[in-house]
Amino acid sequence: MGKTIAEKILSEKSGTDAKAGQIVVADIDYVMVNDVTGPIAFREYDKLGAGTMFRDRMVLIPDHYVPNKDVASAEQAKEMRVFAKTHGVANYYEVGKGGVCHQVMVEEGFAAPGRLIVGADSHTCTYGGINAFSTGIGSTEAAVAFATGRLWFKVPETVKVELTGKFRKNVGGKDLIIRIITDIGVDGANYKVLEFHGEGVSNMTVPDRLTVSNMAIEAGGKAGIFPCDELTEAYVRDIVKGEYTPVAADPDATYCRTLRYDLSEIESMVAFPHLPSNGHAVKDTDVRIDQAYLGSCTNGRIEDMRAAAKIVKGRKVDPNVRFLVVPASQKIYGQMLDEGLTRIFLDAGAFISGPTCGACLGGYMGILAAGEKAVSSTNRNFIGRMGDKDSEVYLAGPEVVAASAIAGKITTPDRLEG
Repeated sequence: MGKTIAEKILSEKSGTDAKAGQIVVADIDYVMVNDVTGPIAFREYDKLGAGTMFRDRMVLIPDHYVPNKDVASAEQAKEMRVFAKTHGVANYYEVGKGGVCHQVMVEEGFAAPGRLIVGADSHTCTYGGINAFSTGIGSTEAAVAFATGRLWFKVPETVKVELTGKFRKNVGGKDLIIRIITDIGVDGANYKVLEFHGEGVSNMTVPDRLTVSNMAIEAGGKAGIFPCDELTEAYVRDIVKGEYTPVAADPDATYCRTLRYDLSEIESMVAFPHLPSNGHAVKDTDVRIDQAYLGSCTNGRIEDMRAAAKIVKGRKVDPNVRFLVVPASQKIYGQMLDEGLTRIFLDAGAFISGPTCGACLGGYMGILAAGEKAVSSTNRNFIGRMGDKDSEVYLAGPEVVAASAIAGKITTPDRLEG
């Protein structure tokens, strides 16, 4: 019987004939922690008293409270810094040298086709966009991975998602995944893998695939995995660390469910409060906003910045809107400067920040007051996610976020005047 991509990777990494439903213990290629989840893992590792540490497989990336917002977050950051120095962890990305953890994991070459990667952050599933099996874990599990280089997994069932066609102009991966989550619900893929197939995949950019995989967790998914094709190979070629082996599903693999989407029929989508599954077509929306946020591990890549800059160029942000632009890494920040995108956003009246998760998780920066509404390129819009419990977050792609910042209400680029 054939295997899915997840079954193949877990078979390879565990040295077993892994099939859905089985429990396996597998070798980890990399384990990542951030400034919020890392300190707990460090303390648990010390409790283990383990003599072994898989330093080369560890990646430490401060990003949630960067720069530190208060004494408590400064202490967390210090604990990560001290741990890296004490234990000789080379893969530590100090403030000013990294960015949002999931973007750094990709652009620094840790994520690659066929790898098994875990991270103490739920959106670790992002790397499935380049054919990795990557998933979120708890801090105590990360501590065990530090010490042993291995973790146990229940091999997940897989949902096959067949894609055909091409996206319309100003429609992309964010719109597709909001549509999928709206169709199947936030529990529609609980502990399952969303595995993407079909000629539509080749019509999607790798950044769009990363966006889709990033939000697999919003449907309860263990992972969201794309095949490795020429676009994937080109994307990772100059950045990947070490060797890697692409993994493809067998033609006779077993799936628990099949979903089908024609990309040409996907519309610009917006997820209303307070769930990512509350999707609506933007054309049917009439919501005034107070804030627009472009950034995060979901849509803070250079391609997102370029798309948004193209829309706001020569225009002004609505006087009643705060437009926050936050690239996902220092590298992207530099690219924005080199390409003149920063000047475009500044001239439009946007606020530009260095890379941080701050506003996305409502930790600091861009906090919403009671009654305020924001359209955001982030991945979650739960109650109080970006501020007061009586604020509202609407999720959308970078094009809609940019157009909405100009219009003062949620809209699509084609509806802007002039």
